[in-house]
Amino acid sequence: MPKMKTKSAAKKRFKVSASGRVIAGQAGKRHGMIKRTTKFIRNARGTTVLCAADEKIVKQFLPYA
Repeated sequence: MPKMKTKSAAKKRFKVSASGRVIAGQAGKRHGMIKRTTKFIRNARGTTVLCAADEKIVKQFLPYA
């Protein structure tokens, strides 16, 4: 069997934790920060864990993760 290919876009954007959850950067912080609340900006720091539905999709793109 040939090796399965990993989606290059997915390997740049997602990481799988030791427990198997998918970690991604927070969305909605590229531009337009003036109209966002301070609370939104504070809560959107760092990374986030994807929900189960999104996790299933991303794991198809990362067969060796």
